[in-house]
Amino acid sequence: MRVFDFDHAIARTPGESIVHGLRAGHGPDPDYAAILREHRDYVAALTAAGLKVRVLDPLEAFPDSMFVEDPALVFPQAAILLRPGAPSRCGETEDLGRALRDHFADVLPLEEGFADGGDVLVTPEAVFIGLSNRTDLAGAKALQRALASIGRRGVIAQTPPGTLHLKSGATLIDEETVLAVPELAACGMFEGLRTLVAPEGELSGACVLRVNDVVLAGAQFPRTLDLLAAHGLDVVPLSVAEIVKVDAGLTCMSLRWMAG
Repeated sequence: MRVFDFDHAIARTPGESIVHGLRAGHGPDPDYAAILREHRDYVAALTAAGLKVRVLDPLEAFPDSMFVEDPALVFPQAAILLRPGAPSRCGETEDLGRALRDHFADVLPLEEGFADGGDVLVTPEAVFIGLSNRTDLAGAKALQRALASIGRRGVIAQTPPGTLHLKSGATLIDEETVLAVPELAACGMFEGLRTLVAPEGELSGACVLRVNDVVLAGAQFPRTLDLLAAHGLDVVPLSVAEIVKVDAGLTCMSLRWMAG
């Protein structure tokens, strides 16, 4: 089984509060109706790729709660509840944990520190944990221990300055290849893997999502779409024009696993 082979997923409908979600810049607020459309199309694409998707109700008290991959990780063996590094997101874990216990016999807590799922990249040989403003060393080490308990090897790595999340700038597109922004491609983190460098002017397009035999990618990044297609991948373009306004991408909107 490949690390991007899935048959189940959890997503969450965005609440109206998403327009006030966390962001590093000072651009315009996203349009709520447009985010709903983008999210609906995303869920439809997961379904078309062969996944059974459970869509959770909105959590209006937590603007960023549609990004379910940050408070948790899922593997066939177990789920791991994380401790998000942004204070406004700490309360998301409790509600998500209840949903995960419907699907996993083992739901493991993070013992200490802070870690966001957006800083975690699963490859065939290792689970990379990127240190960032949202994931500290204590959280990374605690996650490393949790991963070891389910037979996974965690590798802690420092992301370049200015990186919000590891997967904001690096994602796995096949079992031997990572698509990465130039800073991550050059940092030596992915030694042993082939690296495709995201085109200049489309660095936000590096956050793509491999699901079974397709790659979901941002429709507004044509050079990235061409790069992926030239690599021999079956690419599904999706609009993320509003979602990127809250510093998010395709990986963080679902938790995906193979239940068998």
